Order: sequence, then C-alpha cells, then structure tokens
Amino acid sequence: MTDLQETPATPPEPSGGDERLGYFTAGGVLLFLGWGLGVIANLALHGAARSGPFEIWGVHFGPTLGAYAWAVFGLGIVTGALGVVLLAAGRATPRGPFVLPGVNY
Repeated sequence: MTDLQETPATPPEPSGGDERLGYFTAGGVLLFLGWGLGVIANLALHGAARSGPFEIWGVHFGPTLGAYAWAVFGLGIVTGALGVVLLAAGRATPRGPFVLPGVNY
C-alpha cells in the first residue's frame, strides 16, 4: 500500500540551474518600474505641467507634487534600490548551467 501523502504529484525537477537569471530578470524589472516609472517618469510628467494641469488616462498631473506623487516617488526609490540589491546578489552568485524546467538532460 502506498501512502499518497508521501509521494509527490510530479517528479522533482533537477536541481542546479542558474539562479542568476532570475536575479537579473527581477532586478532589471524592479529597476525599470521603480526608478524608470516611479521616479523619472513621475517627475517628468509633473515637470511637463508647468503651465497648467493635464490628464493622461484619467490620472491628473499638476505643476506641484501631491501626496500620491510623493508616495509613488518614495516607492520608486525603494523598488529601484531593491532591484540594485537583486542585481548585486546575481553578480555574487556562482554561475550554474542554463536549465529549462521540465526538460531531461
């Protein structure tokens, strides 16, 4: 008799893949979203509204930074910093083989 609680539904994947790819991908995405959109695009859109407010896709951009814009700016700084940490972790991690999930090698 087999105890179903002890057997996995699928066989385990081979270990030893290159986890640096995940660090680089996640770090790059966080840098783009944090510093690219949350900081640079946020400041650029508010700076473009010098003569008066305007709207893009229902979002109001005025010549001054409101509470929401400051929150996006702060979250962008933190998100970008986390992206830098992930990129540094990817550089410090030893290189492994490029392994596609579910492929027998």
